[in-house]
Amino acid sequence: MLIGYARVSKADGSQVLDLQIDALVKSGVDRKRIYSDHASSRKDSRPGLESCIKALQPGNTLVVWKLDRLGRDMKDLVTLVDELHDLGINFKVLEGHGAQIDTTTANGRLIFGIFASLAEYERELIRERTYAGLAAARARGRKGGRPSKMDKATLKMAMVAMSDKNAVATDIAKRLGITTTTLYKYVNGDVTLKAAGNAIMNK
Repeated sequence: MLIGYARVSKADGSQVLDLQIDALVKSGVDRKRIYSDHASSRKDSRPGLESCIKALQPGNTLVVWKLDRLGRDMKDLVTLVDELHDLGINFKVLEGHGAQIDTTTANGRLIFGIFASLAEYERELIRERTYAGLAAARARGRKGGRPSKMDKATLKMAMVAMSDKNAVATDIAKRLGITTTTLYKYVNGDVTLKAAGNAIMNK
């Protein structure tokens, strides 16, 4: 299944989504399965993207007009693409510099793999800096560390919070110290557990 996402930066009506939506529909995305935002990618919340990620299931393909419609910045984009990969979701860019990305093709999977490698590289740098910081702290008699993104207790809290129909996923994720994408990696919108969530609960 193809699911589309479109975004313009201003919510004052000076920018419209028509061009992006037309391109997504032309590529085969059902108009009813296109999610959108009128928001700056850097500062504003993006409820349309949250709903889009919530709707994606393994084997689906997320389609965007251009690469910059999805990520807040390069780091955010690489992280999101890597999380999509972990969830078994394909990714396709229609135009611009990222138009060669289409993980339903061999060449697109290669490009997608490069994104995953960049994300892994970023994680390794963070890990090295963290270890160096911990070593320096231990040398000064202090202990510390970064908690796991998701454990059984956090998952239970997430499920309780999401059972409230008025709850906002962004707020829940922020309170739990995780991203919305990570939240939906473990829990469906109807509060049932995904495979990753079941794995944690069955430990």
